[in-house]
Amino acid sequence: MKLQFWALMLAAAVVVPAARGVWFDLPKTELRCVGEEVRNGGVVVMGNYYSFYGDRDQNTTLNPSISVQVVSPYGSKLYNKEKMTHGDFAFTTTETGTYLACFGLDGDDHSGKTVTVGIDWKTGIATKDWESVAKKEKIEGLELELRKLEVAVRGIRDRMINMMSRQISMIVKSNRTSDRVDWYGTMSLGFCIVVAILQVWYLRRYFHKKKLI
Repeated sequence: MKLQFWALMLAAAVVVPAARGVWFDLPKTELRCVGEEVRNGGVVVMGNYYSFYGDRDQNTTLNPSISVQVVSPYGSKLYNKEKMTHGDFAFTTTETGTYLACFGLDGDDHSGKTVTVGIDWKTGIATKDWESVAKKEKIEGLELELRKLEVAVRGIRDRMINMMSRQISMIVKSNRTSDRVDWYGTMSLGFCIVVAILQVWYLRRYFHKKKLI
């Protein structure tokens, strides 16, 4: 049991974080997007965003209003709001690809002030409500931490399997492309040889008719 505990601790220490928070300034006329590539369907994604004036104007107590869109890899709008200062969105992925959350300024010029957006983006196990799990299953302390680590390890395993399948797929595609290139090169060489033989045959026949050789 002790060996398993430290193995889980080590695995959890190297896991790529499934939750991240970023801040960025909005340009005056363009959208700015953040997103994440999701390779599997059925992944829960949650986000929390808020806007504020980046120059920290002490005389301003109101937060700037922004527009927010969350789109799927194929362009479906999963969340679309205008004149927002903060909010939350959540969805379960159904498509493979990059999901984007795009932010832009509303019509107001905000008196030339810099508008900054903060967003907390969570996917997969980072969206799990561990307090509800603990109450429902009546677990706490070390047992709860072990459960978290177990879920984290499963996430690592799934990602490794996904990476291996993608690598195998890329190798197969590379081999197919290489085979097609080899086949095309062989066909091209054969065609050139046939053309050269026909040219020699035609020239010999022509010279024989003209009695040049």
